[in-house]
Amino acid sequence: MSVIKKLAGETALYGISSILGRLLNYALVPLHTAIFLPGQLEITIHLYAWVALLNVLYTYGMETAFFRFSSKHKGGKIYYNLALTSIVVSSLLFSGVAVVFSSSLASALGYPGKGLYVSWLAIIIAIDAIVAIPFAQLRLEKKARQFATARVVNIVLNVFLNVFFLYFCKGIYEGKFLAELKPIISLIYSPALGVGYIFLANLIANAAFFPLLWKQFTDFRFQFDWHQLKPMWVYGYPILIMGLAGTVNLMVDRVMFKGLLPEGFYPGRTAGEALGIYGNCYKLSIFMSLVIQAFRYAAEPFFFSKAEEKNAPATFANVMKWFIIACAVIWLGVSANLDILKLIFLRKQIYWEGLSVVPILLLGNLCLGVYYNLSIWFKLSDKTGYGTLITAVGAFVAIVGNVLLIPVLGYMGCALTFLVSCFVMMTLCYLLGQKYYPIPYDMKSAVGYVGSAGLLIWLSWQFQPANQYVATAIHFLICGTFLLAIFLLERRTKRDSLIGAKHS
Repeated sequence: MSVIKKLAGETALYGISSILGRLLNYALVPLHTAIFLPGQLEITIHLYAWVALLNVLYTYGMETAFFRFSSKHKGGKIYYNLALTSIVVSSLLFSGVAVVFSSSLASALGYPGKGLYVSWLAIIIAIDAIVAIPFAQLRLEKKARQFATARVVNIVLNVFLNVFFLYFCKGIYEGKFLAELKPIISLIYSPALGVGYIFLANLIANAAFFPLLWKQFTDFRFQFDWHQLKPMWVYGYPILIMGLAGTVNLMVDRVMFKGLLPEGFYPGRTAGEALGIYGNCYKLSIFMSLVIQAFRYAAEPFFFSKAEEKNAPATFANVMKWFIIACAVIWLGVSANLDILKLIFLRKQIYWEGLSVVPILLLGNLCLGVYYNLSIWFKLSDKTGYGTLITAVGAFVAIVGNVLLIPVLGYMGCALTFLVSCFVMMTLCYLLGQKYYPIPYDMKSAVGYVGSAGLLIWLSWQFQPANQYVATAIHFLICGTFLLAIFLLERRTKRDSLIGAKHS
């Protein structure tokens, strides 16, 4: 259990950047939804979906390859230089081309005249890719505190700049307060840029990574050796395909939505407005993905370091059990309290129309998190080709499902497709993993906790008293009952295992 506690501690440190940081970032949702209508925010949702896809292409599996080769061959410095050299060269090349042709790319995406946004995003993507290797080095060296500090500073700066431009500067420019500062503010603020300040704030915050990671960059030496780099590319190529397919699964709905939604599907709403509603409701499912991301940061080096130990399978099974318990708690907690969360995060009632997708998206993210946990078997056994196959199947299901369901169910079709795709990947990964790298997962516990959480969510949605205080009390009681049940069951399980060990 001490090993699990250590992993939990590292996850908590990474969670400072992933969970706390993203929660600060999520504080922007009330700001954005209070200032902009869904049709105005549609461009940010659409373009950031493309950013997620391109982030995978820009890193092309080199982060995981760096982990694997540095751990296996004990030559961290050499592989750090090789990986970062490769990423720097390719990122500058790709983003340079994107900046040159930014106007044409913006028009092709359906946003003529927004080439500046495309240029900014191209630079943002390049920075994200370049800093991925220094961040991987920090994780490999167990420097979770330094990792978390850099991430949190970046996110806090992004939040601050959003508030500065969209609230402070906008308010002064419009004469809402401190009108005497308008001549100065007019030098740095233009209302015509609108949602563009969301991209600009992201760009400035990302640029701050370079001074924050200065030591990692000063330790870097440009090094290109194809003989040594080629095995890393060969290892990383399936990771690239796997990551791209996985990101397609996550983002393809927002890329395809406008083109597939029939005109007039939502009365009084354009396809862009419907995408804005769905995209911002989707963000409520981020609570699950935050925990998953924090877990992945800590778990990947943890799994690699424990792989050779005799009791590794039992350790991995125990990690999975507690991971599922944590995710089930989040699924229930968020889904049962959407009546409160919508008031906090979605400031205009127009966004509330899409809330029904949130529990489904959360469950899909839970399945995706389990898949990430299961996927360690093909990374440890160097069978990454299976990961490529599994995620390709998931991407296929996502594309076909969205094509079939969006015209019929709108954004509910997006949510259901995401859930089915993640469930298919999770199931395939489990079945293949048990064949090639058996791990004694506690399936009874997993099904029991997830099933119980699902039942309680259904019950919470059936009891929606008009009085908000009564409704909140009922929903908190439901969540508290679930937590108490977990405590009692796991305490008894631990006691039974200790008794069994004593008798044996």
